[in-house]
Amino acid sequence: MKRTAIILGSLLLVTPVLAQSVGEKTGVNSTLGIAPTTADFVKEAAISDMFEIESSKLAQDKGSASEQPFAAMMVTDHTRTSTELKGLVSSGKVKAEIPTSLDSAHQSKLDRLKGATGKGFSSDFNDYQISAHKDAVNLFERYAKSGDNADLKNWASKTLPALRHHLEMAQNLRKSFL
Repeated sequence: MKRTAIILGSLLLVTPVLAQSVGEKTGVNSTLGIAPTTADFVKEAAISDMFEIESSKLAQDKGSASEQPFAAMMVTDHTRTSTELKGLVSSGKVKAEIPTSLDSAHQSKLDRLKGATGKGFSSDFNDYQISAHKDAVNLFERYAKSGDNADLKNWASKTLPALRHHLEMAQNLRKSFL
């Protein structure tokens, strides 16, 4: 027990040094409903947008007739939110760095989609869309409620309805696939 406390204490001390907090990285913050730090929120939101845009571009080419309009909407909407987030950071209202590439987990999913075709592609794409939008809704809800940057909290609140709608659409798309 004492050893666990020492390890956890040590992790908390080095957390500011890490690119992403341990709580956000391990999902502890999400489970406990704790708001991410501004840096974590920006990183996660930016990676989510990048993944949505790239995976949906693939779906525009490889997806079924019912997936293609959804994918086009994802490219448009997530390009807009990505631009808005970059604007908040570049204006100086938000002090954080925007990643320029996907993390390994999202890159692996994108690589899998690149190699998939037909029903395999559709199944993976639909699963990824539902999962990504559940994660995004959770992330944005937590930051909108308790984030530490007023401008970013406001943006997260304004963006939430669209993300909830995307999740609903992804779930309905999945139902039509089954």
